[in-house]
Amino acid sequence: MRRFLKQYIFFCLVVFMTFNSHAQFKDTSKWKALVALGFNSPSTNGFIEGAEAQTINFPTVNLGIQHMFKKEYGIKLDYGFNRFKINEVSPDVKINYSRINAQFVFDPTEYIGFLPVRLRTILHAGPGFSFVKPLGGLSNNKQSYLNLLGGLEVHYAIAEKVSVYVDTAFIYGLTSLDDYDPVLSGLGAFNGSVFNVTVGLAISLSGCQFCD
Repeated sequence: MRRFLKQYIFFCLVVFMTFNSHAQFKDTSKWKALVALGFNSPSTNGFIEGAEAQTINFPTVNLGIQHMFKKEYGIKLDYGFNRFKINEVSPDVKINYSRINAQFVFDPTEYIGFLPVRLRTILHAGPGFSFVKPLGGLSNNKQSYLNLLGGLEVHYAIAEKVSVYVDTAFIYGLTSLDDYDPVLSGLGAFNGSVFNVTVGLAISLSGCQFCD
């Protein structure tokens, strides 16, 4: 009898912890701050011929604020900074690429169904503006143009209000490379697209706003 009672108590504790965990991590916070660090890969056709950046560049820094209207959807405003390095020309030739984007956010996790409780997926997309500033005395070739960004985030909750996430995003530049004569006069110019991979933290700034 005692053995059965112990097993029953143990079973109840497991069930309670399971449901408590589900209640704790399934809810979406209304406001979140996001910060992430990673690397980038710019498209080669955005540079003049013979002065392309490295395939993989560091760093990429993303900072954002997110507001959810419902569990499934919301908006996000974020700023991103990237640096490209052009080794083939000179170690001093670097390009700062920054952007700001207003994005629609969609969380399809509830529709997927089979994901673990702590795991969430976030789709995000929206327009923005890119700013390109070459360094090393090449500031005359700075540019700015519109962009479209689309990406996917995978979040894993490590606490009630904190999750780590991986974000893959593609920033498409709504522009084309200018014609330079001679070609080297366009050194440091970039009118292209960028692929980013970052890892970061999402921190809730509000309590449980969408609890069932």
